[in-house]
Amino acid sequence: MSHQSAPAVGESDLPNLDFQGTTPYEDYVQADVLTHLQHLRSDDPGEMVFLVTTQVMELWFTVIVHEWETASAALRGDDIPGALVALRRSCWELEALNASWRPIAHLTPAQFNAYRSALGEGSGFQSAMYRRMEFLLGEKSASMLVPHRGAPRVHAELEKALAEPSLYDEALRLLHRRGLAVPAAVLDREPTARHEPHPEVEAVWAEVYRGDQESELVRLGEGLTEVGELVWRWRNDHLVATRRAMGSKVGTGGSAGVAWLEKRARKNVFPELWTARSHV
Repeated sequence: MSHQSAPAVGESDLPNLDFQGTTPYEDYVQADVLTHLQHLRSDDPGEMVFLVTTQVMELWFTVIVHEWETASAALRGDDIPGALVALRRSCWELEALNASWRPIAHLTPAQFNAYRSALGEGSGFQSAMYRRMEFLLGEKSASMLVPHRGAPRVHAELEKALAEPSLYDEALRLLHRRGLAVPAAVLDREPTARHEPHPEVEAVWAEVYRGDQESELVRLGEGLTEVGELVWRWRNDHLVATRRAMGSKVGTGGSAGVAWLEKRARKNVFPELWTARSHV
């Protein structure tokens, strides 16, 4: 039996390698920009992974904001299937965001302290894109615009996000249009105000969940619940990583550190979706 060797790869088998300027890949992805945004401020080799991980988180914040704004627009147009598609994508992205903690989740205090001073007054609570995520979840706070007064474009984007209905607001408005008794006090709430749990909203979700389990409204409730669970996991992963790295010390930027994160971790996103389950 004869054995034929595989034909050698010739020049004709190669992809196009000759471009007049940068490659089409570079033009689209801007990889050269992304991979040269790391300006280290210490000599510690661990700073690189901390900085890149933080930058990756910012990119995930950006795409998740895009998905939730897409879902909000779909709900305004009574397009629940379209909203669910965007919410499902955001859940995959939240899973990837949460996995971003892994490279830095096991820092010892000494390892973190090796470059902590490089952060100066920098702190994650100053992230404008994360703030937009929080606003979309209904966690509104005008005071959180203050750190961004020196960046006009960023401040304007946050101001706009603060004044717009949240993703949860749009869901509740849709429930109202479908004939459910969402109270006027919730529907007419000033959009810049934080959503507070309301017993009548809880009753509305309980009514939804007692109905047809294949209905669009139940699927919407479950889509939002999945988002809420993954955001809760994000907050808890942040809390645990911070506990391991710095204990109960004051956080960077003057934040309360672990104490602040513990308070955040106790709060449910879309609260009535969770409490309504006790009444079904």
